[in-house]
Amino acid sequence: MKSSAIKKRHGLILLAAFLLFCGTGSTAWAERIRVAVASNFHSPFKTIAGAFEKQTGHEVEIIPGSTGKLYAQIIHGAPFHLFLAADSKRPALLEENGKIAPGTRVTYALGRITLWSPDPARIPQDGANALKDKSIKRLAIANPKTAPYGLAAMQTLKKLGLWDAIRPRLIRGENIGQTFQFVSSRNAELGFVALSQVLDPANQQPGSRWDVPDEFYDPLMQDAVILKQAESHSAARSLWKFLQGETAGNLIKQFGYRLP
Repeated sequence: MKSSAIKKRHGLILLAAFLLFCGTGSTAWAERIRVAVASNFHSPFKTIAGAFEKQTGHEVEIIPGSTGKLYAQIIHGAPFHLFLAADSKRPALLEENGKIAPGTRVTYALGRITLWSPDPARIPQDGANALKDKSIKRLAIANPKTAPYGLAAMQTLKKLGLWDAIRPRLIRGENIGQTFQFVSSRNAELGFVALSQVLDPANQQPGSRWDVPDEFYDPLMQDAVILKQAESHSAARSLWKFLQGETAGNLIKQFGYRLP
């Protein structure tokens, strides 16, 4: 009789342990994913990562920066799992050098730049006229050497024939995030920023803008890759797939990007 009671109690303990394990399964197997993200996509990706974390229980650590600097860190062995660039050039170079998991380079968004000022009266419908205003003391762009959005700004100014005239008045941000801060803090009267930054609910403020026509700059095809050291990292691959899904796609469009 005593033996039967002990067995029954042991059975109940095992059942309780099993139910506890099942109830917390999503967090028991949760993994941490380190994602290097181009500055223009920082805010949209925070929203996407939040949805992914809620669905899976995994934790996403975001490391924002200019695409060029993040690329350099990856080349020197930075322990990232995913890289979301602002161009296709650096991910392609990583692929050529065997630095990514095979078959994981995908275009997740098509970026757009806009000329923006917090002054509602600064930029007319034709933004080129605002750029010709000689009273402008500072125009902010991201560094064209390391930031694809800065390169797009330079290409736009050259297309308009204004590069040489306005170059002495340029203030260059290390990345597009810093460039946006230059303009929003009025350290520059206006600047070329990512459209996603202006549409970000966290940044919205009165202002004026001119969305630069697509033909003024090379397409901002933004590619994502799983890095070689994360080839067998199941959570990283899950996030990579989530980025290409409907939920992420809808969020990406809300921030002004086009989908590939």
